[in-house]
This record gives sequence, C-alpha cells and structure tokens, in this order.
Amino acid sequence: MTDITVPQLGESVTEATVGSWSVKAGDAVRKDDVLVELETDKVAIEVRAESDGTIGAILVEEGETVEIGAKLATISAGGEAAAAAPAPEAAKPEAAKPEAAKAEAPAAPKAQPAEAKPAETKPAPADTSGKTVEATVPQMGESVTEGTIGAWLVKVGDTVTVDQALVEIETDKVAVEVPSPVAGVIAELMVGEGDSVAPGDAVAKITEGAAASPAAAPTADAPAKSDAIAMPSAARIIEENKLDAGAIEGTGRDGRITKGDALQAAAAPASAPAAAPATPSAPAAPSAPAAAPRDTGPREERVRMTRLRQTIAKRLKDAQNAAAILTTFNEADMGAIMDARKAHQEAFVAKHGVKLGFMSFFVKACVAALKDIPSVNAEIDGTDIIYKNFYDIGVAVGTERGLVVPVVRNTDQMSLAEIEKEIIRLGKRARDGKLTIDEMQGASFTISNGGVYGSLMSMPILNAPQSGILGMHKIQERPVALNGAVVIRPMMYLALSYDHRIVDGKEAVTWLVRVKDNLEDPQRLLFDL
Repeated sequence: MTDITVPQLGESVTEATVGSWSVKAGDAVRKDDVLVELETDKVAIEVRAESDGTIGAILVEEGETVEIGAKLATISAGGEAAAAAPAPEAAKPEAAKPEAAKAEAPAAPKAQPAEAKPAETKPAPADTSGKTVEATVPQMGESVTEGTIGAWLVKVGDTVTVDQALVEIETDKVAVEVPSPVAGVIAELMVGEGDSVAPGDAVAKITEGAAASPAAAPTADAPAKSDAIAMPSAARIIEENKLDAGAIEGTGRDGRITKGDALQAAAAPASAPAAAPATPSAPAAPSAPAAAPRDTGPREERVRMTRLRQTIAKRLKDAQNAAAILTTFNEADMGAIMDARKAHQEAFVAKHGVKLGFMSFFVKACVAALKDIPSVNAEIDGTDIIYKNFYDIGVAVGTERGLVVPVVRNTDQMSLAEIEKEIIRLGKRARDGKLTIDEMQGASFTISNGGVYGSLMSMPILNAPQSGILGMHKIQERPVALNGAVVIRPMMYLALSYDHRIVDGKEAVTWLVRVKDNLEDPQRLLFDL
C-alpha cells in the first residue's frame, strides 16, 4: 500500500486546497495519471500516481485544506489491474480482433505492440529495433513547481541525438531546456505550446533507434481523441467558457485535454462557426465571443505576457495583499563615499581588477544595520517569526525579460572588492539569461537601485517573504544646511519599505538612520560602530 501525499508546494507555500478528484476508490490507475488537483495561493498543482495500482481510499474531500506531507489517498500495489486498463482501449479501434489483443495482454513486455496493433504490420519491426523512452521535465528549482511549454524545437518523425534540446520550458525565473534522454526518433509530442507542466511530467515519446515508429504515432492518437478526457484545470476553463469538449483536440497524455488546449480553444473565435454546421449545438456559438478578449484597434498590438512577466505581476500583487507594507524615507549625503572612490579608485582597480562602485558600500551599510535591527532581516511563517542569522542580499537587476533578483551570499564575510565582483558576475548572467534557480532564491533582504534609471524617489514593493527592501535613488546636488551655512551637496533619497506586521515604525526608522550614518561616514563600518 502506497500513500499519496501533498508534495512540496514552494518556498513560502505551506498549505493548499483540494480541488477536483480525477479518480475514485477502486479505480485502476497507471503511473503519472493525474489523481487530484491542489490549489495554492500561487499555482495549481496536479498530484500524479507514483506507480501502477488501484485507488484504495480517498482520505480528503474536495475543498479541504491540507498541509505539505498530508495523506491524500492510498494506492494498493495492483500492477495487474493497471496493466489491464490499456487492453480494452487497445481493443476499441479494431473490435474484429479481440482474440489478438487478448493473446498479447498477458505478456508485459509486449504491451506497447498491442497498442500499435491497428497500424497493420509496420510498427512491429520498429518496436523490435528499440524501446519507447519518455522525455520528462527536469527539476527546475526548489520553489518552482510548474512551467509553461514554449516553442517545440522538434516534430514527430524527427531524428534526435542524446541531450539534443527538444523544447524550452519557461518558468517564473528561468528558461529550462528539456534534453533528449536517448538517440532515436520522435514518436509523439505529449503536450502543446502554452501547456503547464510540472517536474517529472512526460512531454514527448522517443523510439530508440526506430525509424518506423512515426507511422504508429497518428494511429495511437486516434483512440485517444474519442475519449475527450479533460484535465481538472482544463475542465474548469471549458465549463466557464461553455466550450464543447468533444470539439477540442487533446494534446496531453492519452489524448487528454490540457489547460493549454482549453485556453487555445477559448481564445479562438473562429472555431465556433466551424463547429456550428457539424453539430446541433449551434446556438452555443454566440457565447464564444463573450469569453474572447476585446478587439484591438488599428494602432494597438496584443502581445502575450511571458511566464516571467505573469509571475512578476502576480507576486507583486500578492505581496501587496499579504503584507502590511509601509515606507519610510530619509536622505544621505554621498560626499564621503564619492571622495573615497575618487581618492582610491586607481589603486583599487590595479589591485582587484574591478571598479569601486556604490553598491558594495550600500550592501555593507545594510548588513551592519540588519545586525542591529534583526526584525528587518526576518520573515513571518504562519504564526511564527523566523530570524535569520545570515545576510544574503538580493540585488534587483532589470533585464529585457523583466526584473530578476540574484542573491549575493554571505555578504557579512565579504570585502568590498568581493561584493563588487559578485554583483558584476550575477548582473552579467542575469542579462544573458543564464541565472540558475539557486542564484535567485533564499535572500534575506533586497536592495533595488532605481537611481540608475534616473528615479529621484520611489516606494519599492517587498520581495516576499522578506520583511524589508531598500530603494536607492539618483544622486543629485541640492542646497542643504551644513554647520549653519547653505552648501551644495550630492544627496540621495533613501526609501525603506517594510512589513509593519513584524517591523515596528521605531525599528524601521532606526534601521534607515543607521544606513544613512554608515553611508555618510564609511569609517563607522571599519570600526564596527
């Protein structure tokens, strides 16, 4: 007996709501069949069967809230029941030959030739030349639970080599390529562009060393089309948009209708008139335009949001909804740091091979203040507060694809030169699109520099689950009062946005004043004041 449990849902997600069950007690299932869909505040996650068997008991009902690791259902080790399930489906396309299907069913190694039976005699030699191998979605990072299928780089019938890129998957942080696990011929593409997939999901089937397998692929799709099984997320879209599931061509496993298929059908107004003459459900056609997006004008252009942009939008809004964000302001005289850079820049470059910038001073000033006011370096986890005894600073970087926040680790143990080198390295990787998941998660505090774009003042939004973010701005010469005289000084406005649920106003103001003092007198950092 195997327990089906709630998987990891992401770095800051601790619970989920049980959505639609796709099976019931007693149903035979195969490995990777979708059992139930869990909905979190960020994503919808499909829980799949880890092995062939039979559903023993369903332990939670739809609508219940479950935590990570909670038991959802049990599966009894019933390989026989699961193996028997494909046999009736294989028999459907050719009812005249039930005896042939029955003869091949007991032999486990020949289950695949039984499915390819309708393709006359050609699939048989193809199967003997190599087995069918599935290309699956690789792990995409600790907090990444799904991605979106991008452009396919191959098609059915193409010959591929080991590690050849098959398709690109876009996540909310990076783009991941799915490599071919073997050399062979593409037999089937199991998902379409725009579909959502999770780590471990099969995206394509490859016949190892077989050239005739592409001919079997169309026949395998034929019985699947008639089933018109919709994934839970796709079923909701079909119901909301009053679509005809039978008219939607499923591109998922066994011809299942995926979320991407349903979205494509909902966004294609031309499909409704095509279906009207073929079926008596023509009156339903007028409902399709209501679900379609508005028409664009002659001087407008509609562009689909990238996965990264969609996630940025959602997370920023989630941060506003979840945290009690408040911003406090101050200003710093940057004269001392500018003088130090001017005096030591040449020697600094000669020794370290990198210029002395402003960011290293800001990182050091923030770390010193975080040590004094630890609540700004903490986060809320349910009803607990987690205080972090490390200082990994996220540095926001703007790229062509959107905003990313690579992390500079252990900044309290780094020199100014080491910080500058690491920021330059991460910035280049960000602009080249080569950042890994590990390089972008786990920061305890974030610094955003809008000054490079000319911003004079702003109110940065928290990078959840962090409790603080510092906004840097443009250095501008302004008249200020100094020792009773009006002088022109290079000034910068500083903004600290913080989560008022965990950081009190006094602590926030004190923290920002510490940063201001450290910037105006960098020697304080040397003496640990």
